[in-house]
Amino acid sequence: MNVAGPARSRPSSSSSSDANSKRGHHGHAADGGSSSLVDMYLDVPSFELSLDEFEEYALARLKVLRKIEEMKTRNLPPDLFRSQLDASIKSNLRSNDIVDVASHFILRAAYCRNEDLRRWFLTQECILFRHRLESVSRGGGGSRGGGGNNGGGGHHDELRDFLARNDFDLDRVSAADKERLRDKLLSVPGTNPVEFNVAEYYRVPFVQALELVGRRECYVADGNAYVPLPRVVSIVAAKFRSSLSRSLASAGGIFRQAVSRDERARIGPLLSSMNSQYTGPSGGAGSSAAYGIDGEEGAPTAANVDELASRSMPLCMRQLHRGLQRDHKLKHQGRLQYGLFLKGAGMSLEEHTLFFQREFAKIMTGEQFNKQYAYSIRHMHGKEGKRATYTPGAEHHGCPYRHYDDASLSALLGLLKIGNAVDRDAIMAHKRDGNFQLACSRHFEAVHPGATSLEGVNLDGVGNHPNAWFSASVSYHNAKSGKGGATGGSKNVVKAEGVA
Repeated sequence: MNVAGPARSRPSSSSSSDANSKRGHHGHAADGGSSSLVDMYLDVPSFELSLDEFEEYALARLKVLRKIEEMKTRNLPPDLFRSQLDASIKSNLRSNDIVDVASHFILRAAYCRNEDLRRWFLTQECILFRHRLESVSRGGGGSRGGGGNNGGGGHHDELRDFLARNDFDLDRVSAADKERLRDKLLSVPGTNPVEFNVAEYYRVPFVQALELVGRRECYVADGNAYVPLPRVVSIVAAKFRSSLSRSLASAGGIFRQAVSRDERARIGPLLSSMNSQYTGPSGGAGSSAAYGIDGEEGAPTAANVDELASRSMPLCMRQLHRGLQRDHKLKHQGRLQYGLFLKGAGMSLEEHTLFFQREFAKIMTGEQFNKQYAYSIRHMHGKEGKRATYTPGAEHHGCPYRHYDDASLSALLGLLKIGNAVDRDAIMAHKRDGNFQLACSRHFEAVHPGATSLEGVNLDGVGNHPNAWFSASVSYHNAKSGKGGATGGSKNVVKAEGVA
């Protein structure tokens, strides 16, 4: 399957085993040199994956990209950003070349379908690429499995090797020209006179170094920018962004033609739902779901769910709860979304039935409830029908940030007293820009001040999934009350599924 857009072809594993044994996977050095673990993703992979591996690899990378988004939203200091990103890469991509390459192209296919998805994927991938390349430039290795300072000057060799391997034809400044321009080059802010003597400089058209020009980090003369080797990272990152942007646009136009009918039937649903997959902690079936709040094992109950709705539910689920309280019923899609959310939050079958029966009984008899609705709740918990384990999916149908107009959303935020005027303005700005996940994350920040500094509060996926939002909120309130931040629930990766 090639939905990657224009790119070179990667040799198949069956036909190039000899070459791979000498050069390493897709032509990289077999000695594990760290620069080989920074990829421009120009070569379309041809290795085979099972469907389980296909999904596993994609979700592993999705965790890393969502971690990047979350950390950017939190405006972490650079050192903390780098260390946490290294930890996420090491935890999820496991220093594995195949996982990294396959996951990139799988997500490229999944996120090429519309402009919003392409923009999100492009932004996170460019940050990840730059992080790895800067790690090589600093001597941290740029490893797929995370950083680590290997010290010494060999990192310049690694960066130089990367540039050569990816056909970056840069014009190296001769020693004579460098000496002639010594005073000019040393006048550039941040230039170390000691390092200058051994630094390599490259001459590039200044339009390729606009970022450096804007930051006054290079010398410009006669239409050229003079750039030391470590700062070439900005030029490479700009090329990566341009290349990936073109490939995503191309892939969006050829996806349906490039994937055979049989492949569409097997992987189409996975790709179509990839952006809504839940990758955070889950209180799904089989987990303790101990959230440390009142009730059996701390799980949400019919008795405390009203309090939790106003304190710890994201806006989408809070609106469903308010609708259930107001009308004493929900339409099928609402019952499904809210029911799976409560199940994922740890509510037991018995408490789930009791809670819904309490509300529905205000407009119907207990017999009517048992006949029309009790079966679907038991089915949701895997006690009826094919007894499947259904898990909560990311909420997109009825998302207030996505579907409410500006006036309605603004009025709702004021009615629910979410944050202050500055918080509400920031949420509305994200909504108007189409950044619905950032609006959701900003809502969380507004009602959970200081959450980023509390130990045990996992903010991964807060803007992507209602259960991640809820779990982080409960952790926050537990930590603030001295009960500890752990919320229980498993770390399983789950996907949205329908209930027949």
